[in-house]
Amino acid sequence: MSELSKRLASMTPAQLAVIKQRLGEKNRERGGAELIPRRAEQFSAQAPLFFSQERLWFLYQLEPESYAFNISKAVRLSGLLDVAALARTLNEIVRRHESLRTTFANVNGEPVQLIVPTSTLELRQIDLSHLPQLERESEAVRLATEESRKPFDLMRGPLLRPLLLQLEAEQHIALLTMHHIVSDGWSMGILIRELGALYAAYSAGQSSPLPELPLQYADFTTWQTERLRGDRLESLLAYWKKQLGGNLPVLQLPTDRPRSATLSFKGGVQAFALSPALSHSLDVISKQEGATMFMTLLAAIQLLLQRYTGQDDIPVGANIANRAHREIEGLIGFFVNNLVLRGDLSGNPTFRVLLRRTREMTLGAYAHQEVPFELLLEALQPERKLNTPLFQVMFVMQNTPTPPLELPGLILEPFELIDEQSAFDLTFFAKETERGIVGWLEYNSELFNTTTISRMLEKLQILLAEIAANPDQRIESFSTGAAEESRQLIYAFNEILE
Repeated sequence: MSELSKRLASMTPAQLAVIKQRLGEKNRERGGAELIPRRAEQFSAQAPLFFSQERLWFLYQLEPESYAFNISKAVRLSGLLDVAALARTLNEIVRRHESLRTTFANVNGEPVQLIVPTSTLELRQIDLSHLPQLERESEAVRLATEESRKPFDLMRGPLLRPLLLQLEAEQHIALLTMHHIVSDGWSMGILIRELGALYAAYSAGQSSPLPELPLQYADFTTWQTERLRGDRLESLLAYWKKQLGGNLPVLQLPTDRPRSATLSFKGGVQAFALSPALSHSLDVISKQEGATMFMTLLAAIQLLLQRYTGQDDIPVGANIANRAHREIEGLIGFFVNNLVLRGDLSGNPTFRVLLRRTREMTLGAYAHQEVPFELLLEALQPERKLNTPLFQVMFVMQNTPTPPLELPGLILEPFELIDEQSAFDLTFFAKETERGIVGWLEYNSELFNTTTISRMLEKLQILLAEIAANPDQRIESFSTGAAEESRQLIYAFNEILE
């Protein structure tokens, strides 16, 4: 048996599935596999909703005044701003992307996307320069926060709202807000990139440097909806039914207040940061086990949740970009999909063994990622409340391609918005930077107090330090407590690069 054959024979089914998927992607890049076609003429102005859009449409029917699915980005602009070029830029982006010219309606009892051929976007402007300086800043925060929380009318649109606040002749705050039903985190990166390229051209009197898009979002949704049928769908669902069906647990998280019977998105946020030394140590462990940093942090978070719940079976949600085809990488639209990653912490394994389990489970989920979360809910029909569908805790590793916005003649600084909402009980966010891993924990403030979340983040950092120091230790031996020796371990990691 050749060395290659031995390696293939030793791989799990999940690993083999991922290799097949990657080979399929390479074949597509060579032009040897199916390409996403343009949709038929009868769908040019009216197209079916994608499965993920259907869920947001359903939630919109329940709470049309909710802003829970608004996506906002704000930036401070210092310098001479060409407002006309900015307005032209935004309208060119709307022309390029059908998703930004889309509204939603019920037609013959079915929700549909209604796409208009042209649409003019108004750049709303508010002049605050007449106010005293301190009042300008506070009023800018108030107006930007108010705008980011304003609900969208999905039936009338538009679903992209720009706002420009003028503080001085050469100082503005620009805010862009989109509804999640036509956008996602990756899409915001596309919007920022195109805005920078188009503004640079238009402010210099040049034409658009961007090529026309090969497809539109409705082309993808029409193709994917037809594709996810019959034997292919049954095969994909069979995997998830085996992974999640029957006895998926509800996490018994100890909360400061009882859970309300109604859906709530009220939330808060707390940040955390790992030192460069600790981040490097975790990276080394990840590479030793052929895992990603996402997998290592996921295993640690599931271990932390085990300590809080006393459960060994820990389901955590994660999202995936769902843009496996090159021709849809540059489209604004709602592509992102949720996966349920079920952690197995039974038997008191070492952390290395737990990480190997997490790696295999995650690879298997990636290989079957094509099933929309909404189809999964329909197939599994869990007997759970609306605000705990399959998981209550989510983990997001921020690695979507969101380039820094650069505009000629302007200095740009982030403008932080007040965000007081949470889609889940807990959502852990993490991002790798040159100075180590940074992150934040978004939490349901109707369930948890600020002090509870602070202690949770402290326990997570202590746990990660103990994992980095001894990954071959059995998981029940990790303290996660605030004992002095645990604190000293954190300090040791922090001081290595002082």
